[in-house]
Amino acid sequence: MSPAKDLRGEDRIASAVSAPGLAGNNDAAMLAKLGYKQELRRHFTMIEVFGIAFSIMGLLPSIASTLAYSIPAGPVGMVWGWFLASGFIFVVGLAMADLGSAMPTSGGLYWWTHFFSSPPTRNPLSFLVGYSNTLGLVGGLCSINYGFSLMFLSVIVIARDGNWTPSNGIVYVTFLACTLCHATVATVMSKVMGKLQTIFVIMNFVLIAATIIALPIGARDRRNSGHYIFAQTGNLTTWPTGWSFMLSWLSPIWTIGAFDSCVHISEESSNATKAVPFGILMSIGACWFFGFIIMVVLAATITPDLESLTGSKFGQPMAQIYYDALGKQGTMGLMALLFIVQYLMGISLLVAASRQTWAFSRDGALPFSTFFRPISKRFGYIPLRAIWGCAFAATILGLLTLIAPAAALALFSLAVAGNNLAWGIPIFARVVWGQRKFVPGPFYTGDRFSVPIAWTAIVFLIFGIVLSMFPVEGPDPTPQTMNYTVVINFAVWAGALIYYYVDARYWFKGPVITIADEEMTEEQQVVMREKALETGALGKEGSSPDGQA
Repeated sequence: MSPAKDLRGEDRIASAVSAPGLAGNNDAAMLAKLGYKQELRRHFTMIEVFGIAFSIMGLLPSIASTLAYSIPAGPVGMVWGWFLASGFIFVVGLAMADLGSAMPTSGGLYWWTHFFSSPPTRNPLSFLVGYSNTLGLVGGLCSINYGFSLMFLSVIVIARDGNWTPSNGIVYVTFLACTLCHATVATVMSKVMGKLQTIFVIMNFVLIAATIIALPIGARDRRNSGHYIFAQTGNLTTWPTGWSFMLSWLSPIWTIGAFDSCVHISEESSNATKAVPFGILMSIGACWFFGFIIMVVLAATITPDLESLTGSKFGQPMAQIYYDALGKQGTMGLMALLFIVQYLMGISLLVAASRQTWAFSRDGALPFSTFFRPISKRFGYIPLRAIWGCAFAATILGLLTLIAPAAALALFSLAVAGNNLAWGIPIFARVVWGQRKFVPGPFYTGDRFSVPIAWTAIVFLIFGIVLSMFPVEGPDPTPQTMNYTVVINFAVWAGALIYYYVDARYWFKGPVITIADEEMTEEQQVVMREKALETGALGKEGSSPDGQA
């Protein structure tokens, strides 16, 4: 079937669906073209879609959490590592923006994979991407909340002048309390969650402004030279200096790693075909620009004794940088603001993760899908059970913090490698199998540039996966310094594929149509089947007709 004919069929389907009180006709019609009935309320504006991605990125808290990756490479790793890696991430954003504008849906990554892949590969690859993305988002939530716990406790350590060290148990209890608070806020504040994103963005910029103003003033008598900032290399690892520089890219790769949240929130976005690409590119661009400024300021004000930062008694290099420039009181003030912004990051990420989890359950792919699938009208048309399901999964994964810091850091890499795979496969599927099926949306990088951009993104994402699996300190790791990413991620990926081939291949056929059969003519049902979607999904799942609770 030609794309033009396909779209005419989709338009006939869209004409049968409306969602009064939930979405405008254009947005509901666009979602209907993808086979889904509008079930969530579209209350996120274009700016708020940008806001959820930017607030999850939490620029300065994320930089603070990942300085252990960039400081060992010296100022060059901090400054130029950030600049170069961010540029490649922007290219990935362009490739995803092309897809997000054309087909905005909460489960976009695995939906696109299924739509573009070849018939023999579409079901297993879609299944793999869905699981990798879902667990990657939950891993991201764990890593954010783990970072919050360390920052929160570091303020207590500073207040006690370094004469106290929190145990792994105390770190986990703090992590647990944070996660449960996030689920509560995401539930009771759901009706104003879009508006809250604006507040979260403002808080981020307040912290950024306070830091880039206060640090140069506090360190005015010992600021480093321009040559030191932009040309001084370093290497606190046993890797070659060049590879130490490449490992510094993990800081921006992790920090600017939440732009797919714009896709997951798309079914709650007004004018999603424009809001999704805008949110993706603006959030990445803002982090690229302001992150570079922050790294320049940090390189200008840090002590040249880099080992004193990575081995700080406060447990956080950023706390030591603040302390060296501003003293005890100034450090406590800025670290308090830092962990508050980190806390807000977790709220936004839980919202995004729950939408991906709900979408995957809507298509029947997760265990207990019929339980997680209903929408709560009472709390404002949100996937309430998916929110708490993600929070519960995070508390289980967070038990790794009780083992050792190396195991806890694997949560960070689960987010990097898991999401990189989930972003790369649909882009790959489009350019290899599905280019002729691709019909651009309002945002499009153009026939000339779109495919080269996609291939550049694919190569970079593969590189990011490989990079995230290297031991950071050197080629001869101990059990304490080992990078367990390769173990955790391959367990996730192998587990998903084994689950598919042993059991799920008998019942998982990809995305399902949630528009009731009686709302479509027989011709419209044929069009949907030709798009490789399954009809009658709600009846198969045993959900209520509207999937609401």
